[in-house]
Amino acid sequence: MDLTALLTSQVLGYALVFARLGSVMVFMPGIGEQMIPIRHRLAMGVVLSLALYPATPVGPLQFDTPLDLFPLLVVETAIGIWIGVTARILLSGLQLAGYQVGIVTGLSNAFAPSIGSFEGSTLLATALMLTGVTLIFVTDLHHGIIEALVMSYDIFPPGRIMAGDMAEQTVRAVSHSFYIGTMISAPFFVMGLVLNVGFGLANRMMPTLPVFFVAAPLLIAAGMFVLVVAAPAMMHAWLEDFSRWVGLLAF
Repeated sequence: MDLTALLTSQVLGYALVFARLGSVMVFMPGIGEQMIPIRHRLAMGVVLSLALYPATPVGPLQFDTPLDLFPLLVVETAIGIWIGVTARILLSGLQLAGYQVGIVTGLSNAFAPSIGSFEGSTLLATALMLTGVTLIFVTDLHHGIIEALVMSYDIFPPGRIMAGDMAEQTVRAVSHSFYIGTMISAPFFVMGLVLNVGFGLANRMMPTLPVFFVAAPLLIAAGMFVLVVAAPAMMHAWLEDFSRWVGLLAF
């Protein structure tokens, strides 16, 4: 084999690795955030693919025509997008929890002009998601993500796609994201139930009491107190669940 053919085969193998890992970098939480420019994410994919290429089972490739590489690139890109999007779906569990907490605590009350139109819930959901992304780096879970990218070649051999299993896992990811988002916001449902029952009884005993104006600040204050107390356990539960999926790439 001459030098030109050797270099070409190595480049083609690297291109196959980049198709998967570069696609993951576009969507993976922490690295694929919208605040990070797309060019930086692609640059990260280029560097990471170059570093992990020797650790993958993808070796030098030879094809009779360049078009023979195209189906493999499509398959690898689809696998990479699936991994990144599934991780993003799990991160959205924090967003769901933030919206639920905002609704229960009254932060998204449409009758309050300053925090109406779900603005309060949106801010809370964004804060929880940013906290989750921060914890990924603080706990060195991004190292686990890199290990999972190499492990993905054991689950999805190069050039092979399991569309049925991937679709099933996507459905499970959506269901699991809804479950974890509802689970970590459960303390706020209990708080909201107790306080609203109490406000209802107070209104029955004092019909002239302006319950909305009295209850709204108390509900918000109680919600913020519960959030401060429960936030460590909430984030720990989500992070443990996310790290479990990263270690298996399956539910």
